[in-house]
This record gives sequence, C-alpha cells and structure tokens, in this order.
Amino acid sequence: MKVIVATKNPGKIEGARRALAHYFGDFEIEGFHAESNVPDQPVNQDIYLGAKNRIKNVKAYCRENNINADLFMSIESGIQNLFGEWQITNVAVIEDTKGFSSCGLSQSFPVPERLVDDIIKTDLGTVMNNIYSKDDERGKKGGGIQLLTKDKVSRIDITESAFVMALVKYINEEWK
Repeated sequence: MKVIVATKNPGKIEGARRALAHYFGDFEIEGFHAESNVPDQPVNQDIYLGAKNRIKNVKAYCRENNINADLFMSIESGIQNLFGEWQITNVAVIEDTKGFSSCGLSQSFPVPERLVDDIIKTDLGTVMNNIYSKDDERGKKGGGIQLLTKDKVSRIDITESAFVMALVKYINEEWK
C-alpha cells in the first residue's frame, strides 16, 4: 500500500507511520508539502478545513506529477473553543483514491484564557518560546505538548493518536 502524507514534517510523517503500523503490515509512506490555505494558527473550523485542503492540494500535486497512492493523509493543529474552553487539538483527515474520507481528532490540551489572543495572533510555538527557555530542547524535539506534559506526551504521540482515530473507518470495513 502506498501512502502520501501532506507534509514534509518528519514528526508528522512518523506519527502517520506509527498509526498505520498498528493495522497494516506492508506500506510505503512518503511526505509532500501541501498548503492548508488557512491562517498559520487555525481557529475552530479552520483546523478541519486546513486538513481537508492539504488533502485536496496533495492529491492535485500527485495527479500533476503522476504519483499514485492508495491513501492520502493530512493533519492540522489549531486552537478551538470547545465547551467554553480554549484547547489545542489536531485534526487528521484520511482519504482514499475513491474519495472515501475519514476524520479523527487527537487528545486536546487546555490553553489559559490569558494566552488565547496571543496564540491566535501569532501561533502556539511563538507563545511557548516567550514562556519557556528557547534553549529547552524538549520543545524542538517533542513539541510544546512535551514541555506542558513534563515529557509524558510528544507531538508525535498526539499526531499518531489523531491518525489512529481517522483510521477507524478504514479498519472497519462494515463502516464503509
């Protein structure tokens, strides 16, 4: 099985690889850059829209370059107001060549109200750099979530989780 991930980010590709490895024994995975066509810090519905746009854009790129694949995967991280609380979450979208699509979410983490405007104006990484030491290697290696969870959860972990949730429809044929 050939899988295209709509990113060149090694951590996101690794999260997709880990998710696929739970269910598929033999697959090839490759990443290509694809625009999200949403702001750098997506808010609410733009998180999902960004992930869908990445799929659309990477599929177009593959068509134009005669690249064949069985599955296309994308992920977008953003800030959402859920139940009256701001949270950072990841939305994963998977689509096959027939257009069958599935969406999954990662676990989310809360954002203090006092940081929300700054995150929306810039992005989570910028705000994290202003709070934590720029010399802290955990943020570079495992993302802001690794800092916030005191090394218990990494960016790759939440990416894997979102992709696993999006795979639910694919691994349960009766849902197709």
